[in-house]
Amino acid sequence: MAKTILHKAATRGHAAHGWLDSHHSFSFAGYYNPDRMSFGALRVLNDDIVAGGRGFDTHPHDNMEIISIPLEGDLEHKDNLGNKIIIKQGDIQVMSTGTGVFHSEYNANPDRPAKFLQIWVFPNQLNVQPRYDQITPDLTQKNQLHQVLSPYPDDAGTWIYQAAWFNLGRFDKDFATTYHIQKPGNGVYAFVIKGRFDINGQELAARDGFGIWDTDSISLTALESDAEILLMDVPLKP
Repeated sequence: MAKTILHKAATRGHAAHGWLDSHHSFSFAGYYNPDRMSFGALRVLNDDIVAGGRGFDTHPHDNMEIISIPLEGDLEHKDNLGNKIIIKQGDIQVMSTGTGVFHSEYNANPDRPAKFLQIWVFPNQLNVQPRYDQITPDLTQKNQLHQVLSPYPDDAGTWIYQAAWFNLGRFDKDFATTYHIQKPGNGVYAFVIKGRFDINGQELAARDGFGIWDTDSISLTALESDAEILLMDVPLKP
């Protein structure tokens, strides 16, 4: 029988720094919850709102796969790999930080906030050569899951150093589908971006997180029109 864990939106950690309003699904910075350290290889899932013109000054990362998904607005990214680029809503950004990366992330617009998901995944290889990638997948087709990340450079979407698959989808009310977990030993952490869903009988609202494992597949039904969801299929033992 499948095992599950439910993280309602209101139970997340919260940090308000004036220029940054951030909700943490897992322990991060000043938020520590020993029962919410990670979901397998999924270490960080932050739901960030950054004030106009503000952002994260240059800081280091190493040996972590970092994925950024803008939900509203634009982010300006700079790093010591020579990248200076704007990340827009609809883009997917990946950094394999490996032996070390210094980067900054700012709201590119002075007059409106930017909203994005900041996700960290433990890698399956340490001390790799750092790399940066950014894609703009075609997500216009409703009522299907779009793969935006996998372990394979030649597969749909971008890739990271981990046996992980991410899928994004936007659905009409009552549309139902089945997602098949990609690899034995993996589980799925679902994060509702917008609207409401039913996953295996569990109703989820916006910004709820739901982990499910010890199953081969999950059933997903949208309970509202234009409901959006992110599925993160990750190893339970990083």
